[in-house]
This record gives sequence, structure tokens and C-alpha cells, in this order.
Amino acid sequence: MGRGRAKAKQTKVARELKYSTRNTDFDALQRELSGKSDEAHDEDQSDDYDDEYDDYRR
Repeated sequence: MGRGRAKAKQTKVARELKYSTRNTDFDALQRELSGKSDEAHDEDQSDDYDDEYDDYRR
């Protein structure tokens, strides 16, 4: 009971995603898939939490 409205919304969203024509940035997609990052994203992404046991887990 009560699932009809939620399912209708999910169906609507799924149809929009399937049939909509969006402008795809293929250059950004290629960079993401190849693992290359932009200069803006080259910041240090180290963890704030370091428990010094990472070497033993691998």
C-alpha cells in the first residue's frame, strides 16, 4: 500500500534519464576513465586519519 506514487516517480525519473538528450562532456569522461586529473584536482588527498597499520592490511 502507498507504493504507487513512489513507483510512478521512479518510473518518471528513469524515463527522463533514458530518453533525455543531455550534452555530454566526452573530454571530461575520457579524463575520468583514463585516470588523469585536472590541475585543480591535484591537491593532496591524504586521509586525516592514519592509524599506521595500512601497510599490514595489504
